[in-house]
Amino acid sequence: MSGRHNNKLPTNLPQLQNLIKRDPQSYTEEFLQQYRHYQSNVQIFKLKPDKPNKELAELVMFLAQVAHCYSEQLANFPQELKELLLCHHTVLEHDLRMTLYTHIVSDIKNINAKHKNNKVNTTLQNFMYTMLRDSNATAAKISLDVMIELYRRNIWNDTKTVNVITTACFSKVTKILVAALKFFLGKDEDEKNSDSESEDDGPSAKDLILRYSTGKKSSKNKKKMEKALKVLKKNKKKKRAEVFNFSAIHLIHDPQDFAEKLLKQLEDSKERFEVKIMMMELISRLVGIHELFLFNFYPFVQRFLQPHQRGAEVTKILLCAAQASHQLVPPETIQPVVMTIANNFVTDRNSGEVMTVGINAIKEVVGRCPLAMTEDLLQDLAQYKSHKDKNVMMSARGLIQLFRTLNPNMLHKRDRVRPWMDSGITGKFIIFFSPITFVYWLPIRVQAVEMSHSQWDLWFNILHAHLQFKDGHSLTVNYISMKNTSLPTLADKLQSIPAEERKARAVAMSTSRLLTQEDFRKIRLAQLAKEVSSAPGKNQKRKSADSDDESRGELLSLRNIEHLHKKPKSDKETRLATAMAGRTDRKEFVKKRAKLNPFASTTNKEKKKKKNFMMMRYSQNIRTKGKRSFREKQIALREALLKKKKQHMK
Repeated sequence: MSGRHNNKLPTNLPQLQNLIKRDPQSYTEEFLQQYRHYQSNVQIFKLKPDKPNKELAELVMFLAQVAHCYSEQLANFPQELKELLLCHHTVLEHDLRMTLYTHIVSDIKNINAKHKNNKVNTTLQNFMYTMLRDSNATAAKISLDVMIELYRRNIWNDTKTVNVITTACFSKVTKILVAALKFFLGKDEDEKNSDSESEDDGPSAKDLILRYSTGKKSSKNKKKMEKALKVLKKNKKKKRAEVFNFSAIHLIHDPQDFAEKLLKQLEDSKERFEVKIMMMELISRLVGIHELFLFNFYPFVQRFLQPHQRGAEVTKILLCAAQASHQLVPPETIQPVVMTIANNFVTDRNSGEVMTVGINAIKEVVGRCPLAMTEDLLQDLAQYKSHKDKNVMMSARGLIQLFRTLNPNMLHKRDRVRPWMDSGITGKFIIFFSPITFVYWLPIRVQAVEMSHSQWDLWFNILHAHLQFKDGHSLTVNYISMKNTSLPTLADKLQSIPAEERKARAVAMSTSRLLTQEDFRKIRLAQLAKEVSSAPGKNQKRKSADSDDESRGELLSLRNIEHLHKKPKSDKETRLATAMAGRTDRKEFVKKRAKLNPFASTTNKEKKKKKNFMMMRYSQNIRTKGKRSFREKQIALREALLKKKKQHMK
């Protein structure tokens, strides 16, 4: 029993809770000790109910978790908690009140841990729905928070829960309204595990940090590590499968009616402008995802499309206009929005950043509703491809590139280009279609993917590649790079080979080399290493890491609107503030010696430093400084040594 008395269970409630659930009878003594401790804390709490009591909150959670093991001793425990809440809920400390909320969520999660208990869930859901319509704003807010938390934990992720939360979007209490709007605007998936990838896909972030931490500590290596982490994050994001983060919007029963009611509430709302923008965002996402017809929404948004709005607000409004566009909307409904953006933003009287935001917004709108763009407006915007501001120039070229795919005939003839003349590997290749009976010469620019290499004869190499055209077409081919062989000689040699032998060689060539998973892993590692090491210099074009060919999914982000190809130059005040902020940790270069007596006079040596040079030009120290002969240096050294010797003798 001596070991039992010396244990740390009284101070380690999670460990004691785990042991009690395994063997309640063996730890009855420890439980009763904690229960008496809880009763004494309750008496202290009743004296000062408005004071924080972290220990009481921990004991309440502990007793709630082990209540089923000691039902007799804790028979009155629920009634005691109920009385405490009823008597002191108005002055109860926030963290202590939230302990009940955490217990509710944890308890429902444990009930549905192994399998969903539909009977219990239905009863609890009906109670939560009733509390959401309660006249007490605090009770309604807590019930809404519980439902949102349970939905995010994939416990109550059914359509019934989502459609009940939609009723909170029409609440007159601002906190409840904002919480419901954030639920539909926020992501459901937790991104903490976004970096969890298999080791076969390449090095992890931990490996990169370890690799650079073991080397020389320098700013150059630190920048290399930061660049490698960015490249790794970008590649993992590309490989990750698409996840519908806003699945709650897809579960709404009648999105058309819901959007119309929200628009009516928005038009009559007297809430803050930030809350109105949140409502506009939700309406735009409903219209874009479900392809709704809400024609009154576009003139409402058009009223706020002015460049004098604050930067963060106007970009969100432009995002709403782009998100609410889709192919089923009549072009004449969206054309006024496009013209308003062009007239108010894309003008030479505005700054380059404002013009860039306007062109990007137009690009996103017409990318979803191409018929909203007129030929005259497109050709006018295309003329900004040679603008002096690089951001405006790149945005205009991105718009031109978009219509090269959508409708090249709307562009001026000089802006059109063939589909394969986009970007990728340049060169002339002899294409072998497998099986094949002929060979022809084709000038082409393609993007090569999953490439392997082999040799067929001594006079040329064969590269197996998958050609991906920018217009969406793809082709699996084998192309040949010549080795010191001219085209006529090669053609003659190929024509001299019989058709059957040529066909057999083509089939053998296409099936003789199959890439394994290890080969693909090496290719990915090589591409990643090349991307990390290729830091753009002064005379080197920047890689298209943030290219304009991003897929237009269901949802947009502010980056699509605010994307700048070149960082704007800071003004003098910003640069000065940055420089002064970097000097906070710097030490003084000159060591200042404080005087023992601040009123004491200065020495002759200190006075000489402040005197004019013309007064000291004939001084012996200055006149002979650096001009002493070897004999004078010997005498000076001897005198110094003799002086030092005399001091030691004393």
